[in-house]
Amino acid sequence: MSKKTSQGESRLRVLIVGASGTLGRAIGAELAPRHDIVSAGRDSGDVRFDYADSNSLRRGLAAVGRVDAIVCAAGGVHFGALEEMTEDLYAIGIRNKLMGQVNLALLGREFLNDGGSITLSSGILTEQPIRYGSSATMVNGAIEGFVRAAAIELDRGLRINAVSPNVVQESMAAYAPYFRGFEPVPAARAALGYSRSVEGAQTGQIYKVF
Repeated sequence: MSKKTSQGESRLRVLIVGASGTLGRAIGAELAPRHDIVSAGRDSGDVRFDYADSNSLRRGLAAVGRVDAIVCAAGGVHFGALEEMTEDLYAIGIRNKLMGQVNLALLGREFLNDGGSITLSSGILTEQPIRYGSSATMVNGAIEGFVRAAAIELDRGLRINAVSPNVVQESMAAYAPYFRGFEPVPAARAALGYSRSVEGAQTGQIYKVF
C-alpha cells in the first residue's frame, strides 16, 4: 500500500524494469526522492528477470510483490536496411520491446494495487522514421496503439500510459549515425515524462519528450 509523506503526498512503491540503463537510471533518480524504487533487469537490479520471457517475467513479478506503479525503460529492436530485414529480424523487436511490454502490462495488473499505473516506452521514431529504423517505427506504433486501447478496459482504477522520448544525449555516442539532425534531450528531461505518468492522473496518454 502507498504511504503518505509529511506533505500529504502518496509515497509509492515503483517497479522500474530496465533500471540500470541510461534512461532507467534517470527515471530512478527522478522518482527516488519521493517514492520507494524496486529496480529490475535481466542482469542487474533488486530483482532479475527477462521480461521478454513470460515465465521469467511472472516469477520476477511474484518476487517483487505488490506495487503501486510499473515502469518499463527497456526494449530492444534490430536496426537494419529494409532490403536486409527478415521475419526473424523483425521478430526481435516484436518479441522484446513490443510483447515484452505488453506482457509486463498484462501480468503486472495482478500485482498492482488499486489505482496503480503502468508506464511503457515507445519513442520518437513512431512519427519521425529514420533510415534503418523500420522495426523500431513499427513496434513503437504498436505499443502506442496498445496503450490507447488498454486504457479503456483496465479496471480497479488502473491507468496505463506510454512515454515517447527523443534519443537521449547520453546515448548519442552509440546512436548518432542513426539520428543525424535530431536534437537529443537529456535523460533527466525524458524522465519527467515517466514522472508525469506515475504521479499524474491521466490514462491512455502518449507523453512526447522531443
